[in-house]
Amino acid sequence: MNSSVPNPYDAFSFSTSWNVKRHAVGRDMIDEIRGLGFRRIELNYQVTAQHLETIEPMIESGLIEISSVHHVFPRTDDPEFGPDSLMLGHPDEAMRRQGVELLVQSAEYAARYGAKAVVLHPGEADIGPQFDAELKRLYREGLRESEAYADTWRRMLARRTEAAAPALHHMRDSLETVCERLAVRGIRVAIGLETRARCHQLPTPAEAAEVIAGLAAAPVYLWVDSGHAIIMERMGLYDNTVDMVKYRRLIYGMHIHDTVGLVDHGCPYVHTQDVPGFERFLPAIAAAELKVYELKPNCTPEEIRISVQTLAARLQVLQEGAGV
Repeated sequence: MNSSVPNPYDAFSFSTSWNVKRHAVGRDMIDEIRGLGFRRIELNYQVTAQHLETIEPMIESGLIEISSVHHVFPRTDDPEFGPDSLMLGHPDEAMRRQGVELLVQSAEYAARYGAKAVVLHPGEADIGPQFDAELKRLYREGLRESEAYADTWRRMLARRTEAAAPALHHMRDSLETVCERLAVRGIRVAIGLETRARCHQLPTPAEAAEVIAGLAAAPVYLWVDSGHAIIMERMGLYDNTVDMVKYRRLIYGMHIHDTVGLVDHGCPYVHTQDVPGFERFLPAIAAAELKVYELKPNCTPEEIRISVQTLAARLQVLQEGAGV
């Protein structure tokens, strides 16, 4: 590649979510990602302590950079603190304390590896998954505009609104404790509250803004997952056209992928069915400190190459148009 031409891969980090299940040895996993063209890596929540035994020398030698780690890190098999759990918003105080300890641990790893951020699924409204499952069934059957969908949506939203309030309060308190603990230890990493893909999961961008506002100058930010946000908009919970402008200043990082129907983690511009819909995220991606590709395992190297080159070119056009 001509040295005067920007390397499109330099703009992005790449999540181990793509290939972590294919590798028992961490170095092999990272080498496969390096083979795609990426040097910056997000270590996701499925990375184990065993993986790290061969990844850490790669970090120490400067072979790769770690942009971010995804909480809980390293992997835990405790379902109480899995990716779909009550986490920091748990109604039980002892469980919240344990959640705080785990987030401090993730941040310690991030700092050790020189990462800028910890990505966090902070919790859920405790109403169970049944509303989301029923709404998605109706959506897939072409009944998005039906009375059955509207009725289920109204009942879900009422329950969600009631259950979200105490959970968000607990999240804010837990995050305040975490930030205080990290400050005392001199650990400076951002904590990104990730948008999610199920109706009962927290936070929406508006809910994240509410939590962040209650934390004064703490290093807590919004982390937008483009594919999740598209799903939630299709179901009725988000308005991405509004949210990506209104909350852009709060965004620290982005998980970049696209959604076909309600199936996410596809390659933008390869699996994209609604290009204008995806491109509403471009200004937020451009502004984000961290831009992380988070793809499903069956995305091929060629699909990833096309997606990265296309997205990098579109971002360059956007920045040139803005005079950046």
